[in-house]
Amino acid sequence: MTDPEMNRSESATTASASAVSASDSSAANEPVSAASASVSDVSVSDPLEDSPVLEQVLGDALPAMRMFHVKLSQEGVLRGLIGPREVGRIWERHILNSAALVPFIERFARKSRIDSLRIADVGSGAGFPGIVLAAMLPHDYFTLIEPMERRVDWLNEVIDELGLKNARVQRDRAEQLHGSEQFDIVTCRAVASMTKLTPWVMPLVHRGGELIALKGRSAQAEIDKAGKILRRYHAVNPRVFEAPVGQGLEPTHVVTVEKR
Repeated sequence: MTDPEMNRSESATTASASAVSASDSSAANEPVSAASASVSDVSVSDPLEDSPVLEQVLGDALPAMRMFHVKLSQEGVLRGLIGPREVGRIWERHILNSAALVPFIERFARKSRIDSLRIADVGSGAGFPGIVLAAMLPHDYFTLIEPMERRVDWLNEVIDELGLKNARVQRDRAEQLHGSEQFDIVTCRAVASMTKLTPWVMPLVHRGGELIALKGRSAQAEIDKAGKILRRYHAVNPRVFEAPVGQGLEPTHVVTVEKR
């Protein structure tokens, strides 16, 4: 479904993305051997580099996202953060895809009347969606939860270089934080199916909060299959949205689940 309340003019920044299946978007989280990376891999141009859609979507966060794009283009393959084929499509496949969550977070903030949200991004990997969201939503506070040391090091570098004062990294698995941490919103992208994801992340969402996740085309089927476990974790009103994107780009899919 599309959401009639998602009016981009209501926000100082807008969000956009391309449709990404869980297997495709996980390329930003899969290790790549250094041997597979060559100079030609990291010099591929991105077709959206000079597109006006970047400013339309990212707004004031664009300068920081350009820095992020350069760093990821130059180091991402060599450090095993993205695959070689991803270098030429970082804007659409990863940065704009992550930005698609912004209107959903802003809508939750309006509904809950919370000025500064506490948001956890589970399995942040190369920084999607957490780094992008932190840059676009400077008044909210982000905890990027990532268990792998090399990714934690990367995320800390990016936070420092982009000057993101509203983000921190926590080296843990989501389930290790159960009982000690809760957030207004938990975000994630391509972490697991809803059946596996629900027991990992819903204990991190406080009552009245939401899970807001980027998913592939099978999102509704995942929700249908996970009905029993969603109820077990007090997760209600699961919905799948086709999130609008920039002009000429394919939409992505966003799942929202409320915590009762």
